[in-house]
Amino acid sequence: MSDWNDEAALRRRFVSQALQNPHNAAILERLPLLDLPDAWLVAGCLFQTVWNVQAGHAPEARIKDYDLFYFDAGDLSAAAEEAVQTRAAALFADLPITVEAKNQARVHLWYEDWFGYPYTALTSAREGIGRFLVPCTCVGLQPGPSGAVLHAPYGLAELYAGILRPNPACPHLPLFDAKAQSYQQRWPWLQIVREFTPIEPSASI
Repeated sequence: MSDWNDEAALRRRFVSQALQNPHNAAILERLPLLDLPDAWLVAGCLFQTVWNVQAGHAPEARIKDYDLFYFDAGDLSAAAEEAVQTRAAALFADLPITVEAKNQARVHLWYEDWFGYPYTALTSAREGIGRFLVPCTCVGLQPGPSGAVLHAPYGLAELYAGILRPNPACPHLPLFDAKAQSYQQRWPWLQIVREFTPIEPSASI
């Protein structure tokens, strides 16, 4: 790919390819109806769509679920998050997919019990996007006045190069290994680099 080093070109390509998945497009179109603070469509449904397009598969092939992040520090209760999940499920009920909404303000309350590692409190949904186990999968889209807004804190070069490395912001190697191997089984050209490397933040939007 001649424009791997052209971040602006990669960003345009990523948004275009992610929206080839009709479910991503539908979610972004309806997301404002949920009226959630700092709301983003994130992660797997986006980068897996791009990898599917690269592989010649249907854009929506083998995507398990569609994740929404939002940040509401005013109510950290599980009940409030469940109420948002109920509203999201109703809004997207006509789509043949599973949509999961998670309040990033409360992740630190359950992460260690669920995954076995401590997790410091987040200050925004964007910060949550930056904590995914694999840096190249740290991506999110939200609707904007001129089209989809992309948050990709570590850039997109490694995503398009197929490089999976652990994220220093979430240094949980056993979890990384399981995740990276799962991705490589589905997209065999992906390369696992099991070493931490300092990551230079990229422009958010």
